[in-house]
Amino acid sequence: MPATTIVAVEAIPLRIPISDTAVPGASLWGARLSAADALLVKVTTDDGLEGWGEAFGLHAVDLVTLAVDELIAPLCVGRDAAAIEPLMADVQRRLHVFGRGGVLTYGLSAVDIALWDIAGKRAGAPVSALLGGGVATMPCYASLACYREPDLVRAAVRRAVDAGFTVLKLHESGIPAIAAARAEAGADARLIVDAGCAWTLAEARALAPDLHAVGLTFLEEPLWPPENFDGLAELRRTTGLPVSSGENVGTLLEFERMLAVGAVDFVQPSPAKMGGISELCKVFPLAAVRNIPVMTHSFYSGPGLLAAVHATAALGTREAMIEWRWFELEAAIYGDALTPTAGRITVPTGPGLGVDPDPDVVSAYRRRA
Repeated sequence: MPATTIVAVEAIPLRIPISDTAVPGASLWGARLSAADALLVKVTTDDGLEGWGEAFGLHAVDLVTLAVDELIAPLCVGRDAAAIEPLMADVQRRLHVFGRGGVLTYGLSAVDIALWDIAGKRAGAPVSALLGGGVATMPCYASLACYREPDLVRAAVRRAVDAGFTVLKLHESGIPAIAAARAEAGADARLIVDAGCAWTLAEARALAPDLHAVGLTFLEEPLWPPENFDGLAELRRTTGLPVSSGENVGTLLEFERMLAVGAVDFVQPSPAKMGGISELCKVFPLAAVRNIPVMTHSFYSGPGLLAAVHATAALGTREAMIEWRWFELEAAIYGDALTPTAGRITVPTGPGLGVDPDPDVVSAYRRRA
């Protein structure tokens, strides 16, 4: 039996209510947000070490929990926790008939992140050090919810600017809302728009003059479907808009294809969606060959966020920023340990991911059947 055997893989769904009453009406692409759903995964080894991971779940937390409990965990228990990539590759092969993306990959992502957390704790070093070291702090941007109404967008932008953020991301596809954000933020602020795959290529082209007028740092996922990489390349070529994508890309081969056709100015792998830290780290050299900055997707507040922080600290370029989800919850998974200051986030220096979830928060907000 391996010296560092996995003895348990536990999926822990959380639901933390939003307390952001100053700007009501938060939603994400039509679904009203009253709480933030998250799925943590705790991996325990036979010598008592615990690692924490996070899977993308949102409204599909129950499905990802089922995938972890019924399919992924049985293939991991009894295996060597230190052999991360061989274990993940084996589980991927065994489960590939169920799809190379979606809920299974989200669950695998959480386990992989947790195993890296354990590796760092065993080594007494932060994950960023295991990946080669890196910077101590990084700029981050406030990633807002969707508000649609220009007045609400302005109110949300004002709060973020007053909190010290100089870069903001909107989850909006309406030009009036986007223009309102620019007017409120001022000319010096940097503005990102995540359109949520809202438009066809023809529609996005028609909106290009309005989008140019607000001066975007980049336009994220403008086209439906998200895997229309040729369409993204054509949008860049014909409009000059700076384009980003990658949150919904599930495999390294897809990232290679995206980069090969010139689809993006920034590439956005998501550690809680594409396979964890192991797969995330492989995107950085692919992008570097083409001088494309990696701008990780991290619309999370748990280990998925920390995975992005550590990988970017070690492997990112000067252009890299961390996505900081900007709406207030009743409680934070890490308390105040990660709160940005003046638009910068500090890379945790403790072993593993550097900080564990607050057990009181996990207990109080754990969803139980």
